[in-house]
Amino acid sequence: MDCTALVTKQEIDGALAQLNLLYDGYKAQGLKLDMQRGRPCAEQLGLSNAMLDWGGAPYLCENGVDARNYGGDIEGTPEARRVVAEMLDVLPRNVIVWGSSSLNIMYDCIAKALLLGVYGGSEPWLAQAARGGGGKLKFLCPVPGYDRHFLITERLGFEMINVEMRADGPDMDAVERLVESDELIKGIWNIPKYNNPTGITYSDAVVRRFAALRPKARDFRIFWDNSYCVHDLYGESDSLTELISEAKKHGNEDMVYVFTSTSKVTFAGAGLAAIAASENNVKFIGKQLSVQSIGADKLNQLRHARFIQDRAHLKEIMARHAELIRPKFELVLSILKEEFGETAGAAGAEGAGGLCAWNNPRGGYFISLDAPDFCATEALRLAAEAGVRFTPAGATFPYGKDPRDRNIRIAPTVPSLDEVRLAVRVLALCVKLAYLNRKRRTSI
Repeated sequence: MDCTALVTKQEIDGALAQLNLLYDGYKAQGLKLDMQRGRPCAEQLGLSNAMLDWGGAPYLCENGVDARNYGGDIEGTPEARRVVAEMLDVLPRNVIVWGSSSLNIMYDCIAKALLLGVYGGSEPWLAQAARGGGGKLKFLCPVPGYDRHFLITERLGFEMINVEMRADGPDMDAVERLVESDELIKGIWNIPKYNNPTGITYSDAVVRRFAALRPKARDFRIFWDNSYCVHDLYGESDSLTELISEAKKHGNEDMVYVFTSTSKVTFAGAGLAAIAASENNVKFIGKQLSVQSIGADKLNQLRHARFIQDRAHLKEIMARHAELIRPKFELVLSILKEEFGETAGAAGAEGAGGLCAWNNPRGGYFISLDAPDFCATEALRLAAEAGVRFTPAGATFPYGKDPRDRNIRIAPTVPSLDEVRLAVRVLALCVKLAYLNRKRRTSI
């Protein structure tokens, strides 16, 4: 049904009657489908079960440290640092492997910056704000983006400033203008490869502009969350310029924090998490970590390093992941095209119909759907009443407020193909209902 072609009250009422019959049919089924979070499915987790069997292998790291005991470098085992370095295209000496949650590392970095400052900074961030009359510290947030990023900076008291996400990355004119003019802007969130939720990969030009930033705050940090660096859906990976080495060309290597984890490579919440940074930052952060803990979880690091092995074997592992989830992504895209693609395309949007626009990702864990303006909240409310739950409307924006109330994040990895098919059909129906009900109220 081409909802955009309906004009008269009679046409809209007739279409709503048909759609409400379909909707009531879905509600009668008692559905319980969950498309809220981007989690690995059970079959993906099973790919790493062999890692739980040591097979009689010794517990000694390659540097002779007994992984069962205290000791070793606070920055992580040599094997684990090498594995992460290959994932991120950096040198092992630029890597700290710590814990199992990259979000925890990001939170930790910001909390420490507030209390203790960062390498090269004159004083802690909080002290600067107090000295400056208590002005609120600020963080830039490309939108739509990752809700948990925004929650960190919200809870730690930052004012969050929206920056438009474009087809090749954030609006760099806005980024440059903002960071060069305000010393209270202390950082910017990024997911540069297979972005959550848009699926885009930053262009070389965007990365180069990040590397060359001249922020007014000397202690400004780029938070570069490269969570999906190896999560390709197809054989050929998107290319992403490595930021630390690029920033070094401009004397800005200390400005960059790169994060990643293996939570969607091995076991969610029980993988490896890491930060890559300049050697100055690694020494500075390592010294702080030595106060927090006597040592890292070397057993988990050794287990992962032996399972992942190297770049070539990691590529084989991730190809098996892609085989499991690629059909789900392709099914979502085919249904969106069938439901919305028969209408005239919206300018500038890949995979766009007249009613909605969506991305066509080549990797990552999400599909971003833009519904008609001011329809996302109502569409997701209707879907939830029909038993299909998605990430709440507004979650991809700071403070949970999407100014146009249109962005919907679809996470297709966990449900079965049949469940994905049903959930997206329900979503498409609810978007049409929300749109037509609003059109009826506002234009007739």
